[in-house]
Amino acid sequence: MDRPILYDTNVLNEFCINMLINAGFGAKDADIISDTLMFAELRNVTSHGIVRLPTYIERVEKGLINQNANMKFTNNNAAAVTMLDADNGMGQVAGYKAMKQVMNIAKLYGIGMVAVKNSNHFGVASYYSLMALEENMIGIVMTNASPAIAPFGTKTPLLGTNPLTVAVPAKNNKPIVLDMSMSTVARGKIRMYALQNKDMPLDWGLDVNGNPTSDPNEALKGSLVPIGGVKGSGLSLIVDLLTGVLTGTSLTGEVKTVTNMSGPSKTSHVFIAINIGSFINAEIYKNNVDMVIDKIKNLPPKGDSEIYMAGEIEQNLMEKRKTEGIPVEINVVELLNRLAEKYDVSQL
Repeated sequence: MDRPILYDTNVLNEFCINMLINAGFGAKDADIISDTLMFAELRNVTSHGIVRLPTYIERVEKGLINQNANMKFTNNNAAAVTMLDADNGMGQVAGYKAMKQVMNIAKLYGIGMVAVKNSNHFGVASYYSLMALEENMIGIVMTNASPAIAPFGTKTPLLGTNPLTVAVPAKNNKPIVLDMSMSTVARGKIRMYALQNKDMPLDWGLDVNGNPTSDPNEALKGSLVPIGGVKGSGLSLIVDLLTGVLTGTSLTGEVKTVTNMSGPSKTSHVFIAINIGSFINAEIYKNNVDMVIDKIKNLPPKGDSEIYMAGEIEQNLMEKRKTEGIPVEINVVELLNRLAEKYDVSQL
């Protein structure tokens, strides 16, 4: 198998920005979208990285994403919460606007919540929760997704993978960043295995009859395995009730996958920011988080394995790839170069 090609982050970022601008996005929006794709690549969440670019652009071409969306916050007379109507625009742009707004709210009221309706796939959820750390806040983000998980006891996919992320700042240690979907793996990772014609682990997906399968294509036709069985199934439902149902955008099972070109995706998100200083001095809190991290890391390990906190491996890899480059699979490069030729952008 051909080895991946290493690219400097700036090279990939410029490629994505130029592609998005040529596809009709404004420069500021293109910059935000590309930044989220680079974030995914740097943290090795390749299923949400540049491989998504052709699909996003196809959705724009077919009128399923509004690249000139007029996103508006609604005034609902509730000071600490608001709603953002994304006007069927890019989820990354809506997510960035919502997270900035929720931090402004939390500065005033100690906590804020912004729910987003009429949006689209927004990439890696922790991109937004980590934004809160810049203001000494805790970030909580969740989003609904298209049917992928069968409710516990059934074999028909209805629930989404519905990611949830929580980012907590530390003083000297790396922040704690929980970023999880409610399935054993994200569906995008299974798509990557299908694209590369690779078998996947048996505990990732089920075929249409509810049987474990190592074939990613069969899993994409069937359903994904929820984390913790009934617990993951229940958590997925709760995220649906707090996003699509709460915003009036979609009921459980109505969100369309990013590759479904039959209509708007009807995706919803929720962003929460907790202002640490409203409860305890932020520096004291971060120092205490350090103490908790150090306590955990000083526990006797199982075997010879190193103890990592949530998000630490991704943060370490992010720092490494910023210096050494981002590996991109040959078939992804070929896919992007075909698109580059179409949109008159210099190929990778």
